[in-house]
Amino acid sequence: MEIAAGKFKAQCLKILEDVGNLYPELTITKRGVPMAKLVSVKQNFKVSSFGCAKDSIIFVGDIISPINEKWAADEN
Repeated sequence: MEIAAGKFKAQCLKILEDVGNLYPELTITKRGVPMAKLVSVKQNFKVSSFGCAKDSIIFVGDIISPINEKWAADEN
């Protein structure tokens, strides 16, 4: 959603209450040119943990081949 800077200035407190509840973000424009973006600090949505660690793990060496170590559990 977009709002003109003058209207934002006049209704600032009400708009601050509405950000996050009525709309996730608000673009403030001056003469039709986007100048700022207002977003809520409080997130009203759940973030999935699926895939959150993507590209954060680095594998060094061969992680698939056997390591040829004898384990006590293998002796039986």
